[in-house]
Amino acid sequence: MNDSEAILDVQNLSKSFGGLMAVKDCSISVRRGKITGLIGPNGAGKTTLFNLITGFLKPTSGHVFFEEQQIDGLPPHQIFRKGMVRTFQIPRELKTITVLENLMLVPAHQAGEQIWNPWFFGSRVSRQERHIYEQAMDVLKFIDLVHLRDEYASSLSGGQRKLLELGRTLMCGPRIILLDEPGAGVNRVLMRKLVDNIQVLCHDQGITFLVIEHDMDLVTRLCNPVIVMSEGRQIAEGPPEEIKQNEQVLEAYLGGQYR
Repeated sequence: MNDSEAILDVQNLSKSFGGLMAVKDCSISVRRGKITGLIGPNGAGKTTLFNLITGFLKPTSGHVFFEEQQIDGLPPHQIFRKGMVRTFQIPRELKTITVLENLMLVPAHQAGEQIWNPWFFGSRVSRQERHIYEQAMDVLKFIDLVHLRDEYASSLSGGQRKLLELGRTLMCGPRIILLDEPGAGVNRVLMRKLVDNIQVLCHDQGITFLVIEHDMDLVTRLCNPVIVMSEGRQIAEGPPEEIKQNEQVLEAYLGGQYR
């Protein structure tokens, strides 16, 4: 792969917790403008790898490059500001505020956050708030949650919470989104909507995705290429149909069900 094709490059990354090596000399590259799947059994190190890439954990060794800039060791908020955002296995929306407010809180450097700005720069604060409100409404329309804008986030279903979490990532102009099990707990109707949204964002807006997912039907429909992890390192990469026929993958991770 040419350097220009890789938006994210992980080089020989390792992370140990005491005597346990959760990620072991792992190297992967994620192509710009693609939806890349990341699969493997529980304990393969997928979520730990996400945490290392996004700064929630510091690697024991190895490096992470995003847009050809080294980011390993940076705190999560600095990586976020560079255009890399992530979701979690369990959505982390703010349950006690509305759906709309969950989106409007995301953009960084809001003028209204400084206590003196509304007093001395009221018009600037108002203009920025109007812009953020309009952006949030556009996102709600895109994820089809505009009818729930004034509902508390705690009242949403599991699938709606996944859509809201995707919406929150869109409020910061991401260049790459890391999705951790977007299909978990989502019914088929909302899953189709989530898949459609991801495809539109990738193909029409050029946002790159790296997706952890256990549902192989979803991976086959959504992702190409697919990276397979085992015991903390990559063992295979390729189109989903090729991965499903890989003997090592079939035996170790798919239980032979796709034979």
